[in-house]
Amino acid sequence: MRLDAHAHGVFVIAVTPFHDDGALDLAGIDRLTDFYLERGVTGLTVLGMMGEAPKLTAAESAAVTERFLARVDGRVPVVVGVSAPGFAAMGELAHRVMDMGASGVMIAPQPSLRTDDQIVGYYANAAAAIGAATPFVLQDYPLTTTVQITPAVIRRIVEANPNCVMLKHEDWPGLAKISALRGFEADGSMRHISILTGNGGLFLDFEMARGADGAMTGFAFPEMMVEVVAAHARGDTARAHDVFDAYLPLARYEQQPGLGLTVRKYVLAKRGAIGSAALRAPGAKLSAADVADVELLLARQTARLKDIG
Repeated sequence: MRLDAHAHGVFVIAVTPFHDDGALDLAGIDRLTDFYLERGVTGLTVLGMMGEAPKLTAAESAAVTERFLARVDGRVPVVVGVSAPGFAAMGELAHRVMDMGASGVMIAPQPSLRTDDQIVGYYANAAAAIGAATPFVLQDYPLTTTVQITPAVIRRIVEANPNCVMLKHEDWPGLAKISALRGFEADGSMRHISILTGNGGLFLDFEMARGADGAMTGFAFPEMMVEVVAAHARGDTARAHDVFDAYLPLARYEQQPGLGLTVRKYVLAKRGAIGSAALRAPGAKLSAADVADVELLLARQTARLKDIG
């Protein structure tokens, strides 16, 4: 099930379950995978930034990937983040996870890249390191990487590397970037690629209207993203906005830099998706006031969902 340029839907960014003491909870991956699949996601992305990948050892990264793939058992595609400071480590992990059965890999640019030519050259080297047969996702997340990738540079990368099949779009503001890329496709200057969006789904309703194919991000209620994408696909934009609006206050709260993953894991644990809300150190913790905020948001969200039916 190789990733291709026609991928669409919701590829949820999976959290990594830990026990309260920070030890990896491999058995918890099974429960979490079932939770995501039961809510209708189209695919999974593991070892992403919100999956605490930098906190894992190389052996743990392989073990996490293997466990997710085993539980998914071919039902949906699985993308694996392989971003690394060096191409040797990137290539080694990419080949390993593809041999395990991954559908493709995701690569973010290194923060040191500044010029357009440096960015294009980086992705040429990355594509060579992972191999031409390995499909990859270009992760465009300047708020974290600090690397600014213009639509024209994305076009250069796509045209130079046939195995670049998807953009994970997380620029902010970024709606105009989606429009520009779809404009390149319309005028024939860039081949079609899948565009899945990030930022916790915070702009998903408008991103779909601009031409996105879905979402590749995390949120403690993945069913929101699934329903918004499905409503757009059938042309029911009013329903898409209604559903999105019902979840927006919690989605906004969850997007706080530094605290967002802690909020997400708290809610996922409360929903029974993971056994512990623990982050591996270093990681933020919720105060009593934070917990009260989240509980209020959850209660109000439940009331709004009853109103829209």
